[in-house]
Amino acid sequence: MADTNHVIIIGRLTKDIVLKYTSGGMAIGSFPIAVNRRTKKGEQWVEEASFFDVSLFGKSAEGLAQYLTKGKQIAVEGELRQDRWQQDGQPRSKVTIAANNVQLLGGNDAKGQQKQDAGYQADYSADNFVSEIPF
Repeated sequence: MADTNHVIIIGRLTKDIVLKYTSGGMAIGSFPIAVNRRTKKGEQWVEEASFFDVSLFGKSAEGLAQYLTKGKQIAVEGELRQDRWQQDGQPRSKVTIAANNVQLLGGNDAKGQQKQDAGYQADYSADNFVSEIPF
């Protein structure tokens, strides 16, 4: 039986995307997202946030770079990846989301301000860069 590693998450960017390039010229975009949830503590509902780091590769990262700005709500589909390394002789690890598909959602940022790319939604897969921008 094969294992399954599939994540779908909706949240808001807490920072703008950062683009870097490999020595072979492939783009790697990195950005953190926050996902809010409401939990009940006693008699009150409390908002809590979880933070996740996302990586996006290739033409998808380059094509979305101008739209992935702080406060933007997005949906990410991908898989979890665990990076492992040694630091000061101690083993370290970090789990990130490797995005296969990113969609821009809504037209408002976290503060409710209208963005010019309102209504823009596109399907970006790691192997295929397809955009549909309504004019």
